[in-house]
Amino acid sequence: VRRVPLRKMKSLRQRLQEQGLLESYLEQHPYNLAAKYFPGIAVEPLENYMDDEYFGTISIGTPPQEFTVVFDPGSSNLWVPSVFCSSPACRNHNRFNPAQSATFLSTNDTLFIAYGTGSMTGVLGYDTVNVAGINVRNQIFGLAETEPGDFFYYTPFDGILGLAFPSIASSGATPVFDNMMMENLVDRDLFSVYLSRDDRGGSFVLFGAIDPYYTTKGISWIPLSAETYWQISMESVSLNGSPVACSSGCQAIVDTGTTLLAVPIRAFRSLMRRLGASSSGEVRPRDGSPGRLIPAGTDANLPCSPQISCEAVSKLPDLIFHIHGERFPVPPRAYVLRSNGYCTLGLQGMDVPTEEGELWILGDVFIREYYVIFNRANNKVGLSRLP
Repeated sequence: VRRVPLRKMKSLRQRLQEQGLLESYLEQHPYNLAAKYFPGIAVEPLENYMDDEYFGTISIGTPPQEFTVVFDPGSSNLWVPSVFCSSPACRNHNRFNPAQSATFLSTNDTLFIAYGTGSMTGVLGYDTVNVAGINVRNQIFGLAETEPGDFFYYTPFDGILGLAFPSIASSGATPVFDNMMMENLVDRDLFSVYLSRDDRGGSFVLFGAIDPYYTTKGISWIPLSAETYWQISMESVSLNGSPVACSSGCQAIVDTGTTLLAVPIRAFRSLMRRLGASSSGEVRPRDGSPGRLIPAGTDANLPCSPQISCEAVSKLPDLIFHIHGERFPVPPRAYVLRSNGYCTLGLQGMDVPTEEGELWILGDVFIREYYVIFNRANNKVGLSRLP
């Protein structure tokens, strides 16, 4: 049983705002949140483009070389920058040097992963990966050789450690947690996540165990509808006892790698109206891609969050997710985000074409209300309401 503490840092959006770079950066980096979930495309998430917050530390090699990574249930590959990379984004981050590791094994296999804001290329290698004291020997991972653009230049994390299923791993690489299970390095074939609210510490990923402190209200077990991402079926979403979305059922992905609640476009518009969020109308992005709603009168390349009156928050209803016959409320203090005296809904419009119908992403706005257990032994997600 091993616990990885997660650090909550300023988001990329906040850091760019402080440096006066936000507007120009967004113009140069339009983002398609939906791209992560298009079938047949190898895509790693970047949290929620610019609201990345929770990170932990791992080490690779002998002696160990440390890296800050996103622990992400929405992807399956582990990769970090390498000394072979000369991109600006690599030069200001920790880079793995295989020549300094006595346990590194090289391969001739390459890795390419596409992003909403660019891509990375690299090679695959094997080495010992240490996660909170668990030594995973001969773990395959990506050594980035190029990271085009400057998105990664500004991010506080070095790489990504994916915790989804092998079926979506790029280049057929075995995920870290799968090797933990195969080598009997965890007591139970599951991991669990607690994300603190506001600026409080204590967030963690726990491998091989369920912390009983966070499950005093019981655990609701929900079977997966697909063994790719951590995907489940929802019956509906309601406000004040009335369905407002997903009335005929829909799919949802539980994903700590997405900061907001990603909502289908039609449901997003309905929720904005019901909750009284301000918008002067919406237009599609200039590139025609799905996944972003832009208020009319603004640059159509700029993602936005719907504004709402801070005074009205106390009168807003809970947003209720009906899943597997149970109700999972998210109160307004969770789905309304406060920053610099302004309030916005923690929702983002996104449309993803799937065979099962519309898709929602239950990101950190949802997860901060629940202790989440990702159970590979029976392919279920466990949710326990936090006090």
